[in-house]
Amino acid sequence: MKKAERYELTVNRLNGLFPDADTELNYETPFQLLVAVILSAQCTDKRVNVVTPALFERYKSVKDLADSSEEEIYSYIKSISYPNAKTKNLKKMAVRLHEVYDGEIPNDTKELQTLAGVGRKTAMVMAAVLYKQAVMPVDTHVHRVSARIGLTNNAKTVLETEKQLLANLKGHDNLADMHHQLILLGRYICKARKPLCDNCVLTDFCKFYKLKVKK
Repeated sequence: MKKAERYELTVNRLNGLFPDADTELNYETPFQLLVAVILSAQCTDKRVNVVTPALFERYKSVKDLADSSEEEIYSYIKSISYPNAKTKNLKKMAVRLHEVYDGEIPNDTKELQTLAGVGRKTAMVMAAVLYKQAVMPVDTHVHRVSARIGLTNNAKTVLETEKQLLANLKGHDNLADMHHQLILLGRYICKARKPLCDNCVLTDFCKFYKLKVKK
């Protein structure tokens, strides 16, 4: 099967499986999305969504968070993974966002990465979800399922996966949709340890299924 055909089939099947794919993080404003994405690093969206209602009620603006103490911020996110580091990052992020960007979320991924707690993946998520830019954020789910399906070849890092996906999805209508669809596929079906191949719509051309599962 040619690579272009594999991509076309994947896009069509995932559109059918997850027609309304979107982030599972709960938020109402761009600022809330940024906070939630920072908190979601090495943590489940479910856990983040438990913590953020009280956090967002307390900190309604960038300035509210910038003016807060680390001790108080920590009290709201202590059940999140790596709460100490994330507390410091949230404080520093809010201060810079308030002082440099007047509370507005930058739409440039390089500028986003000048904010504490914002790495390449987080910046790409913001660009994709908030600004609908033609970027492809890659987390562990996207990295894993892309390799299994055969969308990528020998991609050792998430950056290599990102580059291969972008090269093959050039001109795709909405990369943000594809990003979310691959995440949902990895989160609920193509799981790391026990993939639910019987529930998958891609098995007829999935490389992992043919090599590792099908006998």
